[in-house]
Amino acid sequence: MIMRLFITLLLYALSFTVVTAAELNLRDYDEFDVPAGTHIPVISLQEFSTAYCEEGDAVNFEAVTDIYLYNKNVIPQGTRLVGYIDKKNEPIIGTNAAMRVFVNKMYLPDGYEIPIKAYIYSANNNIIGGELTPPAKYIRMPHYQRWAMFRAMGTLQCVPGAERKMGEHVTIASGADLIVVLVAPIHMTHTIIN
Repeated sequence: MIMRLFITLLLYALSFTVVTAAELNLRDYDEFDVPAGTHIPVISLQEFSTAYCEEGDAVNFEAVTDIYLYNKNVIPQGTRLVGYIDKKNEPIIGTNAAMRVFVNKMYLPDGYEIPIKAYIYSANNNIIGGELTPPAKYIRMPHYQRWAMFRAMGTLQCVPGAERKMGEHVTIASGADLIVVLVAPIHMTHTIIN
């Protein structure tokens, strides 16, 4: 009885170590994080505009260069990035239309899908467009430069008036060069080996 219990425990311990060793041999991949703030140069695969697109419409991009990290090509050229229009503002008097594009999926060239959190980069808090429109009219106003021979010498200069023009829609053309900036790190366990 004691011998049978001893053999059972011995077989159980050996099977556990064999399974653990086999599991370690199967894990031949490296895990790493692509840090937040990484810029990925892309081109737009379609035209999209505030004139005819709505919030939630899908947009597609393609990486134009290889991104290397730790001497590995982590985001190869040809990687497809998919996102949607996250926010859209219509044009109004004094301000052009604006939109923000959120990128949420990345497809490596071999078809492997990785969820990401990124935006199309712009200096205006990742909002494309939204600039002030030019003035609707200019007003001629005298500006006095100096006094000469007891007279004021002046010139007429045009200054912007208080009214501004109606805003215009913003359009991103197909093939436009853009930059995707990551707002959260990507935990990667899959890279393409050449």
